[in-house]
Amino acid sequence: MNKQRVLLNFQVAVEAVVNNLFRSILTALGIIFGVAAVIAMLAIGKGAQEEILEQIELVGANNIEIVPLAEDEEKTDEEEQEEEKKFSPGLSLKDATAIEAALPNALLISPEITRKKYAVRKSVRKSVNLIGINNSFFDAYHFAIRSGTKFHQTHLANGSAVCVIGRAVEIHFFSGESAVGKKLKCGDVWLTVVGVIERIGITDEAKQNLGIRDYNNDVYIPIQTMLIRFGDESVSSKSVTFMGGMMWSSSSSSEKADPHQLSRLTIQMHQTGMLPNARDIIHKILERRHNRVVDFEVKVPELLLKQQQKTNDIFNIVLGCIAGISLVVGGIGIMNIMLASVYERIKEIGIRMSLGATEKDIILQFLLEAVIISLFGGIIGVILGLVLSSTISSITDIKTIVSISSVLLSFGVSASVGLIFGLMPARKAAKQDPITSLRYE
Repeated sequence: MNKQRVLLNFQVAVEAVVNNLFRSILTALGIIFGVAAVIAMLAIGKGAQEEILEQIELVGANNIEIVPLAEDEEKTDEEEQEEEKKFSPGLSLKDATAIEAALPNALLISPEITRKKYAVRKSVRKSVNLIGINNSFFDAYHFAIRSGTKFHQTHLANGSAVCVIGRAVEIHFFSGESAVGKKLKCGDVWLTVVGVIERIGITDEAKQNLGIRDYNNDVYIPIQTMLIRFGDESVSSKSVTFMGGMMWSSSSSSEKADPHQLSRLTIQMHQTGMLPNARDIIHKILERRHNRVVDFEVKVPELLLKQQQKTNDIFNIVLGCIAGISLVVGGIGIMNIMLASVYERIKEIGIRMSLGATEKDIILQFLLEAVIISLFGGIIGVILGLVLSSTISSITDIKTIVSISSVLLSFGVSASVGLIFGLMPARKAAKQDPITSLRYE
């Protein structure tokens, strides 16, 4: 079949669609809503996937987190007597050293001490999170320094009165100027700002589901600075010594204000596959060091998030299949309408065949009609899908991301539906007897 005949058949198909525009629009409704549904569902799935990836970055890739458990105030007398026999020293820097020795393949270990303090500068006052850390913290959570530097070794070793602050803290206290080199008072201690971290994007959902604080509102100080200048709340009185470049606090009183020296301990492994075994080893080490008192929790946020991602993927597949059914229904609608069109246009088919149109010409004409209707429905469906995705994102808290691949997939499926479901009516039209068709009323 030459190019001229193809163009002629295309022209005939377009005229047929235009002459029956209202019917064509009704025929295309199934495709329109099917394509829109597929794009919207894929956009929701893509948005959920992006949120999970962002959350994995916030909790750190391949991280294991150890957090102390709050003491249960409602205990029986027997439980209290049992705990008296099993005294736990709480989560401490010594635990970090023990874990480091037992896990030589650990990439880094980051202890943290968190306190709530008021920061003051030039009569401006704000509640902040005061966090005692070492430089491993910035690497564990991939925090970039916006201006200034991280802590120097002398800062870490000597308990210097320095800090690295979050972006929100800089904006609040140093609006319109750089904070680096200036002083900020936290509690009763004046700290010199040596660096500012880049703003960390964090959603309310991540804060709630993962227990993540607002890092932009943090003031970070060396962990030795926290223990020396702000005190060790795990002991009522202490003597401070430095061993192996780290600071140890030993109690001179049996009365404890808080059994836990650390608020969190993060261990980062080289690969995700190491996480389950490392988690078990860490749990055994801490259980032994804490005299079988389980006053801690070992969490692997990435594995939990990946399980959540797997669940979301299954949910998205189900939604995609449901949306895909709309496309199939739309294709069946096209087939039904085209079959009805064949019977309505039997005389037209007979005239075309008597004027020299072959079976291939008739097949191509009806196939092109079906594809044109499908493509028309696909274009409208894409536009509707984009509007629907944007509306869902603006009205609800659901994040939606429309990808080019989802648009191309939906558009390609709509064209395929027209081709596949238009084939049967086209063959039906081509099999009409020209003489019988001309006599048809």
